Amino acid sequence: MEVYLVGGAVRDRLLGYPVRERDYVVLGATPEQMQQSGYVQVGRDFPIFLHPETREEYALARVERSTSQAHQPLLYDGLNITLKDDLSRRDLTINAMAEDTAGQVIDYFGGQQDLEQRVFRHVSPAFAEDPIRILRVARFMARYGDLGFTIATETLQLMRTMVAHDALSNVAAERIWKELDRALTEKSPHLFFDTLRSCGALAKLMPELDCLWGVPQPSRWHPEIDTGVHTMLVVRMARRLSSSSAVIFAALTHDLGKGETPKAILPSHHGHEERGVRILKAVCQRLGPPKYHCELSRLVARYHGKVHRASELRPRTVLCVLEDTDAFRRPQRLQDMLIACEADYRGRTGFAESRYPQRHLFLTWLQAAKGIDVEAVVAKCARPSLIETAITRARLHAIKSCRSKAVLTL
Repeated sequence: MEVYLVGGAVRDRLLGYPVRERDYVVLGATPEQMQQSGYVQVGRDFPIFLHPETREEYALARVERSTSQAHQPLLYDGLNITLKDDLSRRDLTINAMAEDTAGQVIDYFGGQQDLEQRVFRHVSPAFAEDPIRILRVARFMARYGDLGFTIATETLQLMRTMVAHDALSNVAAERIWKELDRALTEKSPHLFFDTLRSCGALAKLMPELDCLWGVPQPSRWHPEIDTGVHTMLVVRMARRLSSSSAVIFAALTHDLGKGETPKAILPSHHGHEERGVRILKAVCQRLGPPKYHCELSRLVARYHGKVHRASELRPRTVLCVLEDTDAFRRPQRLQDMLIACEADYRGRTGFAESRYPQRHLFLTWLQAAKGIDVEAVVAKCARPSLIETAITRARLHAIKSCRSKAVLTL
């Protein structure tokens, strides 16, 4: 039995990155022998085992072929498969290296050279057998793009060909969302979407986002002018301000309504918030992100304009925002919405280092509204039916009382 460290662990060690997970491939063993040695098989259909002590994954060497675009692979494991056979099924050359127990790197496909040259290159034409690899390449750009990585010309062309042949049409939404969600919290998530655009995949997966490029905005407020460019600046800023995929997804989708702005009123975008909420609902239904992501994105799409104008808002509008965000019970949701709004404000050419006092204003108003004496308010109500109105009135008074002072202290 031979054991090799494979995949991401080898790649990241050579890059000088911390190795978070270690995966191993095992040659010359059967499932029965693995179990007899104390390894625990994961699942019924896949020859993957957990080490009895470290819980790291050990997979029997295998080759696979996809039987459809939905990627339902046939897996073959046995004693006659070589290490090269196993590595040849992997997506990129930098992921197709192995390391033996002596620390010697085994590289059949030029992965070390591609690492040195900062190139993502597919191992073989078998790359096309699983369309999700298009998104994986895009995610690797989001993770390593700041190191200067590029996509090999032939690999990008293969990705474009796959998209042109509608390879992504049958990929399960769960697989797409999994890659997108992981990409959002990588170091440079905007590169994920730039890569998908470059091969045509973004138009297939998120046409509501793809259509924003080329849509103009008023240069007075948006020196970058292009809505798609602005959206990527917002995503970059959101990642700088937060590591929450929900916040970054909300930043990504906050301006979808601008894609349906009537051409007659461009570059103005009156009503884009309401349009954006409607479009976003369809996006969430199609991609299937978690409920919190959908709720937060709706709030940011609907209220980012109002939050930017915080100092001009009436107390009743402020309270409406606080109530719709459920801030009295779930203050973190308001915090997350405000972070995404700040990313929108600062995600403009020349505004990256600007202050965003609106965030402080809303948090101050929340504390004031939460600080009312609810018991005293209830005690003054002659009938239970009057309680809700009385609490609302007290909260409005609290917001109004601290409003001028809060604005002046900014």
